[in-house]
Amino acid sequence: MTMRSGCGVIFSALLLLVATTASAQTYTKLRDLGTQSGDPLNPAWIGIFAQGRDGNMYSTSQGGGANAFGTVFRLTPSGTMTRLWSFANGNDGAFPNSGLTLGTDGTLYGTAVNGGLGYGTVFKITTGGNLTPLHSFNGNTEGLQPNAPPIQGNDGNFYAATGNGGINFGTIYRMTPAGATTVIYTFDGVPPHGRYPRALILGTDGSFYGTARGGGTNNSGMIFRITATGAFTPLHLFNGTDGQFPDGAIIQASDGNFYGTTRGGGIDSLGVIYKMTPAGSLTVLRNFHELDGLGYAPFSGLVQATDGKLYGTTTGPSRGLLYQITTSGDYNVVHPFAGPDGQSPQVSLFQQTGGVLYGDTSAGGIGNIGCVTCGVLYSLDMGMGPFVSIVNWSGKVGRTVQILGQGFTGTTKVSFHGTEATFTVLSNTFLTAVVPDGATTGVITVSTPGGALKSSRKFQVMPSITSFAPPSGPVGTPVTITGVSFTGARKVTFAQVSATFTVDSDTQISTTVPAGAVTGKIQVTTPGGKATSATDFTVTP
Repeated sequence: MTMRSGCGVIFSALLLLVATTASAQTYTKLRDLGTQSGDPLNPAWIGIFAQGRDGNMYSTSQGGGANAFGTVFRLTPSGTMTRLWSFANGNDGAFPNSGLTLGTDGTLYGTAVNGGLGYGTVFKITTGGNLTPLHSFNGNTEGLQPNAPPIQGNDGNFYAATGNGGINFGTIYRMTPAGATTVIYTFDGVPPHGRYPRALILGTDGSFYGTARGGGTNNSGMIFRITATGAFTPLHLFNGTDGQFPDGAIIQASDGNFYGTTRGGGIDSLGVIYKMTPAGSLTVLRNFHELDGLGYAPFSGLVQATDGKLYGTTTGPSRGLLYQITTSGDYNVVHPFAGPDGQSPQVSLFQQTGGVLYGDTSAGGIGNIGCVTCGVLYSLDMGMGPFVSIVNWSGKVGRTVQILGQGFTGTTKVSFHGTEATFTVLSNTFLTAVVPDGATTGVITVSTPGGALKSSRKFQVMPSITSFAPPSGPVGTPVTITGVSFTGARKVTFAQVSATFTVDSDTQISTTVPAGAVTGKIQVTTPGGKATSATDFTVTP
């Protein structure tokens, strides 16, 4: 059977799709949008889903609602959709295409590209539907068109980008939970700094990673790293052949590398899937082609599911599709859209802690109130079991960690990489635990009446230096460092000069002042992060 793409190119697709479709999956259309007045309509890029403490999922649509300025909506795992907020193009904003993220206060944070002063807003909303505007952008020094939700950093503040403005081509800002906003970086468009930044993610090193759609040396976009203080590092500049226009958010996978997509570029200029090391070395895992019928032009980013594989969407061919790819590049089509079951998926898939993947499409379905085809909400069951997710993926001993999941009532034990912790079950879908003494970086396990649930990622136990002795001395002086969570330490430095060392215990390291050291801070690096001394070690003659 032959099919015709939107560009008029004929390709033989059906047999190829059948031959390469992954097995043992169930696609379910949960809801046709636009079948009831006030529905969310045409949910599209970037539209990130978040799971609340109640186990439900939350996102936004830039269309629909009671005022036609977009919505915030809730989706239960069983497929019930509830509109929580209709934007009114006032202080609350208008046309929110960001999606949402969950803060440690239990509320959801998002942005709208318009409204407020006319240049976009940041807001927070409870899972019960109470929305609070936090900030309106001025369209000048602060930027405009915030496309992605703010991400909470290790310091408790939120970080995100505006897609344009800031005098030049977009900004990155820091926002306190109360809404006080500071621009920490402005994109000037001068190579290699890029322009039009997209979503940020928090890396395991505590820095933020993101993409810019344009700029760089070839105006094809870039990947960058930025710290909470605004130190900006270009990591990769796309050149067209290795990708162009990275619109979807990148992710950091369990192997420590970063993965993402570009909507253009590659061999046929139809997009790529890429892998990038933390140092910025990029490898193309897949070039998309039009004639093979296996997808092209991905708007969305990727999600790494608990089977270790990456899942994503493409908008072509025809009505788009869902795919699966391994970190080594083995690619399979999971579901080709046919129209009534959805069309043109632009939002990244989201894995709820029950194990099922969820998403939406910007078109398709049978709803037509306020639009021609208004999109659908769907689930994709790949046979993966339940797990737990952590709201704050790193912390020091003594920190309270928030854990999302299901079946928590009657939980008997919570452990951090095998070390038991004190915990409090707050609901069947939410509990907290305190990082115990002796904990090391690794998987969190929650023992419930239904079985043991493991975290989808490793929790990083961050080290801490409490003291060192002696406080000064010449090169060659033995120094004892005291603190917590030193197990597995990889590096000790004196003012950034590496030293030889021995980990005596989880709370003590023995080292020697290295040749070339100068007066400055002592730093210990472990699998959970870096600890820096509060005071300087003084190097004497």
